[in-house]
Amino acid sequence: MSQAADDRSGGNRRRSDHDHHHHDVDDVRVKPVVLELGEGIGALVVYTDPELVGVEVEISLTGNDADRSHKQVLRRSVGGSTVAALVYDNLAEGEYTLWLDDLARERNVSVRAGAVAELDWRGAAAG
Repeated sequence: MSQAADDRSGGNRRRSDHDHHHHDVDDVRVKPVVLELGEGIGALVVYTDPELVGVEVEISLTGNDADRSHKQVLRRSVGGSTVAALVYDNLAEGEYTLWLDDLARERNVSVRAGAVAELDWRGAAAG
């Protein structure tokens, strides 16, 4: 992670220390996101303030807090505007907890099969 990205987050956001590719946070994603939706599978989109770009937000099934995966907040082009967003794809239908800085940021987020759930964290105090 670059120092610039760390500076944008205030240096206190959870950063990756694991081995997989991370996107360049300065790029705007213009290609559409392809989501697999169907029987037992849904997706979740979370809109955030730009200050969270580059930050990883973890997700876990409710009741299974220790088993988490994560996505990085990225800039995306949506309807002619640029937004900061997370896209969790291929989620099993159920209730989820979202984690920011190892604290539960939002609990009981409902993901339904064949549907895209949306949350809007813009303007909300993080943590």
